[in-house]
Amino acid sequence: MNGNGAPRRVGDVTTVSAGTDGTDGTGRAERKGGVEGAGTAEGSDRASTSTPASASASASASASAAAGSARTKLERGRGALGPALELVHTGRAPTRAVLTAELGVTRATAGAVAAELEALGLIRVDSRPGGAGGTQGRPSHRLSVDENGPVALAAQVHSDGFRAALVGLGGRIVATAPGRVPVSADPAQVLGAVVEAGAALLAQTGRRCIGAGLAVPSAVAEPEGTALNPLHLAWPAGSPVRAIFADCVKEAGIDGPALTGNDVNLAALAEHRHGAGRSAQHLLCVATGHRGVGGALVLDGRLHSGSSGLALEVGHLTVNPEGRACHCGSRGCLDVEADPLAFLTAAGRTPGPEVSLLQQARDLLREESADPGVRAATEELIDRLGLGLAGLVNILNPDRIILGGLHRELLYADPERLRAVVADRSLWGRSGGVPILPCTLDHNSLVGAAELAWQPVLDDPLGTLGTAA
Repeated sequence: MNGNGAPRRVGDVTTVSAGTDGTDGTGRAERKGGVEGAGTAEGSDRASTSTPASASASASASASAAAGSARTKLERGRGALGPALELVHTGRAPTRAVLTAELGVTRATAGAVAAELEALGLIRVDSRPGGAGGTQGRPSHRLSVDENGPVALAAQVHSDGFRAALVGLGGRIVATAPGRVPVSADPAQVLGAVVEAGAALLAQTGRRCIGAGLAVPSAVAEPEGTALNPLHLAWPAGSPVRAIFADCVKEAGIDGPALTGNDVNLAALAEHRHGAGRSAQHLLCVATGHRGVGGALVLDGRLHSGSSGLALEVGHLTVNPEGRACHCGSRGCLDVEADPLAFLTAAGRTPGPEVSLLQQARDLLREESADPGVRAATEELIDRLGLGLAGLVNILNPDRIILGGLHRELLYADPERLRAVVADRSLWGRSGGVPILPCTLDHNSLVGAAELAWQPVLDDPLGTLGTAA
């Protein structure tokens, strides 16, 4: 609503820096065209003796200055929409007071920006008392993502099937549909089924979709978007997964961009924004999902993907020169020494077809941890994982390590052993240690895939979703 009680129009941010009492938001009276404030005797005399021509010129100059001021306010407000939305999206601005401080703007500007994002259906502004407030005075308005707002279609393909989901701002999974089916050698067939499941979720919920993101268990080469080495899928090396996914999304009538990334990279991105990696400057993520081991690095808030998207292929670090043969052609790689199949094999168990390898390994670790064979397998994998992490710590010097998938369960099983191996084998570990924490998000690769689709909205909310009235 505007100051007169009229509904506020989407795109109307010309009031961004003006207070409702005629001030500029800081308590100072606004100068309108350089005329207001000329209250001296000299100013009065000049006003009374001006000619019609000079009065006309003065009015023209005032109108031009006012228009310029309005344009400046409009640009300033629109420029703050993206940063403001990202602050609310990542939970760093729970109140309008915090938003004001983080953006470095006036309260009036922050209020107008928040109102604009609310008009776009992205956030909610709650002015009721009782919430967390500012440091002084009345409680500040609370800010949160709109739970009924738009969603991104997110999907993950793995060796045991796929999962589709709808994910809103804040990393909230709104709806999900698992696909426990064999993954065929035809990526177009698989991705068609993935998008079909996602389209069904959209039809069921009636949500507006802003785009789609896909996580795959392969390095994704840039800028082509090809799956360079889908070792645990039967897909051909170099499959154009991004183009195939985009075609499927378009054929399903889903609007917005369709983007693709490596599953562990996307898990790291999600954890950095919404989970265990928050506030880390140099975040290392290592995880094993259904098959294989992946790694990712977030530097100063940005995912480090290297020159062509292939950085941090940590699964192919050698941790046991005499170990198992790896799919890449080498031997004793982390990929085959510390994944769910390696754990089940070391424990002397034969995997069954009923549930995924990851679930079987988790169940064994949780339910039979006292079994001597399971305990020996746990120690073996912890030692292999710790050796790999120590090498990465020596090279990357991260300020935090987070572990996902089965690696998270290994950390829970014996945190002191894992941390001791890393400290003993790494220079930086011996000098003080690096925090090693479990990932905290369920389905973090799905949430990360959604982040790909949400990024254009975070960059330019009004340009992506809004139309100026």
